[in-house]
Amino acid sequence: MIHIPKAEYTRRRKALMAQMEPNSIAILPAAAVAIRNRDVEHVYRQDSDFQYLSGFPEPEAVIVLMPGRQHGEYVLFCRERNAERELWDGLRAGTEGAIRDFGADDAFPITDIDDILPGLIEGRDRVYSAMGSNAEFDRHLMEWINVIRSKAHLGAQPPNEFVALDHLLHDMRLYKSAAEVKVMREAARISCAAHVRAMQASRAGLHEFSLEAELDYEFRKGGAKMPAYGSIVASGRNSCILHYQQNDAVLKDGDLVLIDAGCEIDCYASDITRTWPVSGKFSAEQKAIYEIVLASQEAAFAEIAPNKHWNQAHEATVQVITAGLVKLGLLQGDVDELIASEAYKAFYMHRAGHWLGMDVHDVGEYKVGGEWRVLEVGMALTVEPGIYISPDNQSVAKKWRGIGVRIEDDVVVTKQGCEILTGGVPKSVAEIEALMASAR
Repeated sequence: MIHIPKAEYTRRRKALMAQMEPNSIAILPAAAVAIRNRDVEHVYRQDSDFQYLSGFPEPEAVIVLMPGRQHGEYVLFCRERNAERELWDGLRAGTEGAIRDFGADDAFPITDIDDILPGLIEGRDRVYSAMGSNAEFDRHLMEWINVIRSKAHLGAQPPNEFVALDHLLHDMRLYKSAAEVKVMREAARISCAAHVRAMQASRAGLHEFSLEAELDYEFRKGGAKMPAYGSIVASGRNSCILHYQQNDAVLKDGDLVLIDAGCEIDCYASDITRTWPVSGKFSAEQKAIYEIVLASQEAAFAEIAPNKHWNQAHEATVQVITAGLVKLGLLQGDVDELIASEAYKAFYMHRAGHWLGMDVHDVGEYKVGGEWRVLEVGMALTVEPGIYISPDNQSVAKKWRGIGVRIEDDVVVTKQGCEILTGGVPKSVAEIEALMASAR
């Protein structure tokens, strides 16, 4: 299985510390265990920022970074080894493993954090933390600061400045390294295989969850622990619900099915959408809508390259979709005027994509100084135009109603333009129909 190498985590920590003010400290907690119900826990997934800096997969842990500290700049607080708990819940790294396997310069038991951390903060001018994203941890942090303040009369020096860590860290996360792209390619490869499998399995009489099961099987078989987000398997009129999650309707002959699903490898997401006919053959209307969406996606790819700005790809999809809808008679009027008045939003109400990485809707600003961000090498994003004709839209002919089409791929900006990571799933009408015919 492809993973982010240990040296990369070291490089990230050093890059972050190089941006921190002198005599400062950064403190970041692991994700808490989430309770599903009563005493049942959700599968544990590490906080993305914490994972980005450490690769440490356990809960009840805190990263402390102190640029210039003589005894080591990277301190990790974590759970100790415990034979009884490990018998029930699995092995722990412990403080020895934190140093040996995860690159910490120093490691302490998490149970000792109240005694040790105030001493590490004391004398530092500035504290960087993920303020506002974890209320309980914010409260703990203020308690540690107050311990120092209570000793001010003895000469203790509390920090005088608190800074949100997000801006520095999230800007770093926006630029994917070669190692990150390699992991994202692997997540994409597995997700592509899952979509192909679902396409091949598709037939009338099955339920949407039958196809979701095919996806899950391929994800797990490929080594993914979990989907990157709740899979959308939306057939018929459900394909017009953007974040449909029920996945329990029966697949019917003559309907389209829209699947938006991707897996996660080493905390990196893949995000793919494909739309195809349940029976393996597009109707004339379905094909007409599908080919507009596909053409709009191709137009977007051409606008993704260094020095082009973030919104150019979206603008390209709007242009092609609006012109296509006018050609079919679903919109009436001048294309430029329809775009200016946003008339297309009745059929295409979302943006053409989002940043992609450790979070499926990844971090990073879309605008800088009020202007759309200029794309640079290493940025990863989705390209996912769509057309959705509501089943209740009385202003269009009945034959168009209930058709929902989205096509989504993952790309990384390269020196020449962009690399499409998710090209392993058929996309043209002819390719989809051929694949589905061969599976029957």
